[in-house]
Amino acid sequence: MTKKSVIAICASADFYRQVVDIDTKLSELGFKVIIPATASKMKETGDFAVSHYKTWFAQPGDYHKKAALMREHFEEIANADAILVVNNEKHGKPNYIGGNVLMEMGLAFYLKKKIFILNDIPEDSPFEEEIRGFEPIVLKGALEKIIV
Repeated sequence: MTKKSVIAICASADFYRQVVDIDTKLSELGFKVIIPATASKMKETGDFAVSHYKTWFAQPGDYHKKAALMREHFEEIANADAILVVNNEKHGKPNYIGGNVLMEMGLAFYLKKKIFILNDIPEDSPFEEEIRGFEPIVLKGALEKIIV
C-alpha cells in the first residue's frame, strides 16, 4: 500500500464552507486532507456563521482560543506534505490572503512544503511580495493540477 500525500488546507474562516467542499474533492483525488479545527466543527454542526466561533472579538479573554487554534494548525502543516491556500473574494478583494494564512504560508515555506494557491495571487495585497517570494504553485481553480 502506498502512502497518501497529506494536504493541509489554509483559508480565512469566511471560506470554510468552500474548504469543506474542497476537502471532499481532494479526498476523491486520493489525498489525505487536513482542514482547520473550526472548519471541522462547522462541517459537523452545519453552522458556518464565523461570528459563532470567533468569540475573542467580543470577549478579548478568549484570545487563548485563537492561539490554540493557530498552534494546532501549525502542527498539522508541519505534518503535511503540502498546503493548499483557499483564496476567494473577501470584503470586495479578489484572491484574499490575510495575515493568519500568510503566517501559515511562511511556516510551510520554512519547512520546505509545497505551497498551492487555489486562485491567482492577490495583486493589491500588502503581502504580494512575500507571497510571490514563497514561489507558490497557482492552480487557477484546478485542484486536479495538485501533484505532491
